[in-house]
Amino acid sequence: MTATIFFMHRSWWKILGVLLLVYTFVMGLLIEVPQNVQLEETIRNLFFHVCMWFGMMILFTVSVIRAILYLSTGNPVHDIASRQYAGVGILFGLLGYATGAIWMSYTWADPNKPIYESFASLAREPKLIGAAIALLVYAAYLVLRDSINDMDKKARISAVYNIFAFAMLFPSIWIIPRLLDSLHPGGSEGNPALNFRDASPNMRMVFYPAIAGWTLIGIWIATLKIRLKILHEQKLSQ
Repeated sequence: MTATIFFMHRSWWKILGVLLLVYTFVMGLLIEVPQNVQLEETIRNLFFHVCMWFGMMILFTVSVIRAILYLSTGNPVHDIASRQYAGVGILFGLLGYATGAIWMSYTWADPNKPIYESFASLAREPKLIGAAIALLVYAAYLVLRDSINDMDKKARISAVYNIFAFAMLFPSIWIIPRLLDSLHPGGSEGNPALNFRDASPNMRMVFYPAIAGWTLIGIWIATLKIRLKILHEQKLSQ
């Protein structure tokens, strides 16, 4: 009984994350959604594509905070945590990009054109280009770490680059695409097909729990990877 209470005390947020994602998948597919001509049932992807991107932003934020803490303290645990949070953030970014591409193929593609012509024209979308740049910048962060053998130098250079990557994240995803014409809701003219301020109340009841659920699961994955990496480092030092 005591062990169960201890487990619940330590793992309540993990259980909450799982429950929130179960709620997201079930309610996200069952609730009544606005009958928009352009989006139709694909609007349900809001709970996956958009919410995973929110989770990605939170994970990248934690990663850069741990990078700054490493530069301030020199504690290698902060470097390990920064690396693992960035890795899980990239995973969420790739999942968000993939679900966005699928969504795009149903809502933006011209049904009168061959699929390759539609994708060729949509590939010039500022939001897609900006998202790709952001993910490539963070992918370069992983490549940079693997290219340096000296542990202290790797940690310091990676931490500095992490700050640079995070600084690039906002212009490439949130600022520049909003200055240019785009089919995406984040463009300069917006998109009447999807305005978050006009989202129905029942969609909000799933949208915000979905953000929390994806974020908690991402943090859980990152903490597991951090613990495994620390154990690996301790084994090598023995």
